[in-house]
Amino acid sequence: MIDARVQTDVRSKPILPLATRLGPVHIAVTERQKALAIWRDVVGLEIISEVGNRIGLGAGDVELIVLETGAVSVVVPRTIGLYHVAIHVPTRVDLAQMAVRALQRNVRIAPTDHLVSEAIYLWDLDGNGIEITFETPWRGTLGNPDDGHYALTSDGRPHSGREPIDMEGLLAELGEAPVIAPAMPAGTRVGHVHVHVDDLQRAMAFYRDVIGFAGFLLIESFGMGDVGLDYMPHTIAFNIWAGPRAPLPPAGAAGLRWFTILVPDTETLSDLKSRLAAADAPLEVLLDGIETRDPFGNRLRVAVG
Repeated sequence: MIDARVQTDVRSKPILPLATRLGPVHIAVTERQKALAIWRDVVGLEIISEVGNRIGLGAGDVELIVLETGAVSVVVPRTIGLYHVAIHVPTRVDLAQMAVRALQRNVRIAPTDHLVSEAIYLWDLDGNGIEITFETPWRGTLGNPDDGHYALTSDGRPHSGREPIDMEGLLAELGEAPVIAPAMPAGTRVGHVHVHVDDLQRAMAFYRDVIGFAGFLLIESFGMGDVGLDYMPHTIAFNIWAGPRAPLPPAGAAGLRWFTILVPDTETLSDLKSRLAAADAPLEVLLDGIETRDPFGNRLRVAVG
C-alpha cells in the first residue's frame, strides 16, 4: 500500500514574498489569425501591442499572454513544455461569457468542477492548452486522492474534484436577456502555469527550494505536484503525464517559450539569483531580470514588477 503521508508531505512556507505574482506567458504559435481565433475571439483577450512577430494580449490594459508567430509545427505531444496556462477571471459571469463565446464558434471545451474552482479547458488551434478559472474556495477544501477523495465540500461531503460543471447553472448567471461581451474584464490575470516535467521530486525541489514557492502537494500515484504562496490555488503545477524521459520539443514547434515570475523588489531578485547559483541552475542576466530553466528545460524569467 502507498504511504499517503509520503505522497503529500511536501508542505512548506514560501521563501518568496506573498506579493510575488505571475507575469506574461510567451507562447509560440504558427499563424496570427489562427491564434487570434481562439485567444482573442473565444478566450476574450484584447490586442494590447503588436511588434514584429509578437502579439501582446491582455485585459484592462495589462499584458497577460504574448503570442510569437512563426512556429513551423503545432505542439508536439508527449514533450516537455506547457500543459496549460490558467487565466483566472474575477466573476462567475465572466466564466459563463467565455463558455458562450466558445459554444457560438463550435470550439471544444471541457468544463470541470474542481470544487475549489470551476475551470473550462480548451486548446488553441496549435494545441496549446488553456484553462479559464473562477476560484470558489468557499465551497470546500482539497483532500488526498490516495485516501479516496480529492476534495471535501464545506459540509464535509467527499467530492471527486473532477466533476462536470453544472452548465445550466453557469449559463443562468447571464440572466434572462444576456449580452455576450467580446472581451475579458479588467482584473483578469494569469493565475497559474502548469508544465510537463519528467520527475516530480526534482520539480518540487526546484520550484519550492530554489525558486522559493511553498510546497503544496505531491502525489506520485496521481503524477502531479504543485507549489504556490500561502493560499490556494497553486501558482505552478507540474505533471509527468507526457511520459518517462519526455524530451524537449523540436526546434520551431508551437508551445511554451517562457513564463514570467514578478517579484516585488530587487532584494528578492538578488536572493533568488543566489539560490540559483548555489543549485548550479542555469542563469542568464537580462536587462530587466534573469532567465533560468527548470531541470527539464522549461524556461522562466524573473523580474521586478
